Amino acid sequence: MPIPLFNSIASWLLKKRYHQIELFLKYPAEVQEEVLHQLISMAKDTEIGKKRGFESIANYETFAQRVPIVSYEETEPLIERTRRGEQNIFWPTGIKWFAKSSGTTNAKSKFIPVSTEALEDCHYKSGKDLLCLYLNNNENSQLFNGKSLRLGGSKELYEDNGSFFGDLSAILIDNMPFWAELSSTPSSRVSLMSEWETKMGAIIKESVEENVTSLAGVPSWMLVLLNKVLEETGRDHLFQVWENLEVYFHGGVSFNPYKDQYQKLLPRKNFNYYEIYNASEGFFAIQDRNNSDDLLLMLDYGIFYEFIPMETYGTVEQRAIPLWQVQTGKNYAIVITTNAGLWRYKIGDTLRFTSLDPYRVKVTGRTKHHINAFGEELIIENAEEALKNICKKTGAEIMDYTAAPIFMSGKEKGAHEWIIEFRKAPDELNYFTEFLDNALKSLNSDYEAKRYNNMTLKMPKVHVARENLFYDWLKSKNKLGGQHKIPRLSNDRGYIDELLQMNK
Repeated sequence: MPIPLFNSIASWLLKKRYHQIELFLKYPAEVQEEVLHQLISMAKDTEIGKKRGFESIANYETFAQRVPIVSYEETEPLIERTRRGEQNIFWPTGIKWFAKSSGTTNAKSKFIPVSTEALEDCHYKSGKDLLCLYLNNNENSQLFNGKSLRLGGSKELYEDNGSFFGDLSAILIDNMPFWAELSSTPSSRVSLMSEWETKMGAIIKESVEENVTSLAGVPSWMLVLLNKVLEETGRDHLFQVWENLEVYFHGGVSFNPYKDQYQKLLPRKNFNYYEIYNASEGFFAIQDRNNSDDLLLMLDYGIFYEFIPMETYGTVEQRAIPLWQVQTGKNYAIVITTNAGLWRYKIGDTLRFTSLDPYRVKVTGRTKHHINAFGEELIIENAEEALKNICKKTGAEIMDYTAAPIFMSGKEKGAHEWIIEFRKAPDELNYFTEFLDNALKSLNSDYEAKRYNNMTLKMPKVHVARENLFYDWLKSKNKLGGQHKIPRLSNDRGYIDELLQMNK
């Protein structure tokens, strides 16, 4: 099929989906209630369905009473039984795929079930919706006249007793429809290579001569690849390599620390950046407007959402609320029930609603990835915003960072310790540190209170990381590429002490 004709047909089909999106925009609570009823009805004869009496659940309130909120550790025994070949435990259709979670640097891996319904009605549907929303906002797009350069954390898939596991991106590529393969670069063979440094060279070799019109991948690793492209080609910016490049679809980590660097690589004011929010457990939200910094929560992917206000998270007062009870401006932990058999499952992410009509969100961090050693409740959103503001003022450019508490010892006050790898270091580190402290005070009243007159917290301590420190740390853990990353904030010193040791 000629590419221009393919472009026209694909655009027409994708735009048709927008009418279905408009349905959940208009009736969000009704759509979510219908999703819940469908999930309960489908799973009523599973082991969990019988144990919790799904047959007689008629409303959300009864569902919330009968089904407990769980962590991965609490549901892991059921997942392990399914991995060993048992079926109909938590989902009625056979599950043979398991996404080995790469969103954590913990040594222990998670194996997230991926059903056929989750593949079709969530992950692949979301990919089409991302394009649909983009094309709806950009009528003159020539996206399908070229290819998408995709950068996943894909490794080979492993088989164990009839089930398969690997990175989610590997599962998606292995099940990908033929048309998606035709419109992507590099080939599946290269995408599934396991050795990151070899893979990067192969991606460049296959893709540099293609007509690449879009990029898709995690900002930190995509930046490494794109800088390597310029180094290999001797070009000054990416439009000299791919002149028709028009959009970068990104997710996985906050884009704020990287935005200025991308704008130097892609120096066109009309270039588009579109953010997504997905995980091994599902695909949740998509940026639905040009130049926006919040994401539309997608409500018809076979995922039922609940939210725990963070002020009660982990306490005896903790309780989850459905979508129709949330408020703007509050920080919530996300709980999901999915068409892969996760029931009231805490995914570990936090978000804040920016709008209730429609429901738009900003991802604010992780329930575990924060610093609250002294009651300061520092979350990733605070850190990202502070660093973005400081870089604008000082001209610094940040590649990577992590922070952890310095615990009180004797009469010594506590503090926060940061290690930052700069692409362009600030002229004066003490000035940068003072800016960081003041920015955090302005963004977080709890931090400001603990810093008042050095009452609980002293001035932060900032270290400059040597070149490639974070890369070398991840390499030492066999975690190069894709979604792998060091937590930005940690409530203990495990990560930062290892990094400081390697920084000598």
